[in-house]
Amino acid sequence: GISVRHEIVLGGNMIIKTIGVVGCGLMGGGITQVAAQNGYCTIVREASDELLEKGIGRIDSILAGNVAKGKITEDGKAEVLGRITGTTEFAAFGTCDLVIEAVTENADVKKEVFRTLDGIAPPHAILASNTSSISITELGAVTGRPSQVLGLHFFNPVPVMKLIEMVIGLETSAETVAVTRAFGESLGKQVIEVKDTPGFIVNYLLIPYLLDAVRLVETAVATREDIDTGMVLGCSHPLGPLKLLDFIGLDTTLYIADVLYDAFRTDRYAAPSLLRKMVAAGKNGRKSGEGFYKY
Repeated sequence: GISVRHEIVLGGNMIIKTIGVVGCGLMGGGITQVAAQNGYCTIVREASDELLEKGIGRIDSILAGNVAKGKITEDGKAEVLGRITGTTEFAAFGTCDLVIEAVTENADVKKEVFRTLDGIAPPHAILASNTSSISITELGAVTGRPSQVLGLHFFNPVPVMKLIEMVIGLETSAETVAVTRAFGESLGKQVIEVKDTPGFIVNYLLIPYLLDAVRLVETAVATREDIDTGMVLGCSHPLGPLKLLDFIGLDTTLYIADVLYDAFRTDRYAAPSLLRKMVAAGKNGRKSGEGFYKY
């Protein structure tokens, strides 16, 4: 079903009605879809018309699948798509109350986006990053509004996964946290709070586990199938670590591991050479057609 338009209100002032999303890839597209499904006017920006068309096309086909399953009606689908505005211009974010950045996981690229957003978004707007590893405090520091900057780390696939890690930077204000929590909960998500530390909660714990699984393959202790079956049946995980690596992307995992290694300098975050070789060979998992498994 489609809910009525949400408006997050705090202290009598209307705070969040219009959402901006920077990037319409897997994560940005998922965030855009979920915001629009929950009644928010959503403006999504991509670098080119081609990428924008691809991203909105993906949302369209996911919604079409929901119509086929009877989860929403054809009218409901049209209503959701009607709330989404695609653009290639940053200037379109001039009307947004909250902008969520979901570009590539690279600190310099993200900082440039935050500088740009700071000059365009209205003074009251909250700026959030969907980063999985980069310091929120550093991103806030390149803006003139660090108290209105925080992390909103969604999980893939966004429409399905119920979690948001809300990352609180050194300067993030209590009001920003309260308003953004209400927004996250209005999407039907469970919001957990974490201080701005590398990896936050999930990747801090997950990355060493994934790297250890690669080490087991590298040392030929067991087959990839048996490693995955062990964790699925032994620990009730929905996916084994190697299938999960393929799903996340080996390149993304390697990038996060390197960021965490730079921060902590402990062996648990040191990427095994097999992972580096596979990324160098372009075997990045599902998105490239091959990782630990073929797709």
